[in-house]
Amino acid sequence: MQLYQLFLQHPTICTDSRICPLGSLFFALKGDNYNANSFALSAVEKGCAYAIVDEAQYALDDRFILVENVLETLQQLASYHRKQLGTRIIGITGTNGKTTTKELIAAVLSEKFKVLYTQGNLNNHIGVPLTLLQLKPEHQIAVIEMGANHPGEIKTLCEIASPDLGLITNVGKAHLEGFGSFEGVMQTKAELYNYIFENDKEIFINRDNAYLMNMATKAGFGNIYRMHDYSLDPSNHYCYIYGQVMSCSPFLKLKCAIDISDTFLLKTRLIGEYNAENLMAAVAIGDYFGLNKRHIKHGLERYVPRNNRSQLAISDKNKLVIDAYNANPTSMSAAIINFSHIRASKKTLILGDMLELGEQSNAEHQNIINLIKQYRFDNVFLVGKDFGNTRNSYLCFKDVDELNDYLQKKLLKDHYILIKGSRGVKLEKVLASL
Repeated sequence: MQLYQLFLQHPTICTDSRICPLGSLFFALKGDNYNANSFALSAVEKGCAYAIVDEAQYALDDRFILVENVLETLQQLASYHRKQLGTRIIGITGTNGKTTTKELIAAVLSEKFKVLYTQGNLNNHIGVPLTLLQLKPEHQIAVIEMGANHPGEIKTLCEIASPDLGLITNVGKAHLEGFGSFEGVMQTKAELYNYIFENDKEIFINRDNAYLMNMATKAGFGNIYRMHDYSLDPSNHYCYIYGQVMSCSPFLKLKCAIDISDTFLLKTRLIGEYNAENLMAAVAIGDYFGLNKRHIKHGLERYVPRNNRSQLAISDKNKLVIDAYNANPTSMSAAIINFSHIRASKKTLILGDMLELGEQSNAEHQNIINLIKQYRFDNVFLVGKDFGNTRNSYLCFKDVDELNDYLQKKLLKDHYILIKGSRGVKLEKVLASL
């Protein structure tokens, strides 16, 4: 394979003609609003060794490699490269928690192994190949996050990454605009289980989650050796791995058990009881790879959340629970309920719209309003047109800039504040006012 030999000589991949590392390979990808073929010459002139294009007019000389489809070529190259190495691949998907779980698993496994794991949100049809192409012979395990917002996408990512092990964190109401329904979400996420079963591989599963258990059964898994389960029910002694939430005020503490008698206490830096299942998944995978409880505990306790995910920040005025990287009805409800349990004299909610819910958006945003009404908060600030269209008595702002203008006058002090919304609402811009 000529292109693979070139990749071995030039193992740095470039997809942005503004950033062209010397000697890299430029892949001229196309998007809805751009055609990178037109930047291929510029990329080579800036230092790329070769440019892979799929329009003949841009293949000017032997520095340009003409293929039928650049994206498919990138995916095929990544898949081929993955198969040349002996790296064990863990594929992770789910509605909520997949990024945090990926990082927790990587934190545990890094105690003993050389681990590659998805950076940022490179979890789609482009990001997964780019991650796989970073694999080196020294990598023993790779933790690959797989995202989707349309049916069939997880199946495609599995075919590219060929995971040896699979984990679905959970299923919930997200990207309904693309999936059409909650059933569509489950069917798409289950594509990971289907691939794993069909290829005689193994899964990790939260036995407490009836949806996941049903999906695994439909895929062909039963109570067989290829299904490794964990639980948060301490009476669930037939689970080899289980845990119990001890406290969450605000950081989560868990009592964990491996094989019933081998227990230890986890003191994490994570906010939110909903992260308990993510931690248990990391415990289960750490145990599977032979790490003892000391290594598992050390890996999980040294993990500090970043990127506005389940993060506690303390300013000179307030304590902030920042969970503004993404939001959907399932994660929003969990965050509000968890926040209601935190002990504080003054509490404020700042919630942004949940995007990509399609026809169900109005109903789902109203459900969140109805949930808020069950609890007592000193302030509730809602940002975005979807929340603005609900029946509520709270303060609504069209965007985060309008909220910032208000907060400059309101001057909140000594409040515990939950900040939660979809990434597109850009609630992180409100942090400077708090």
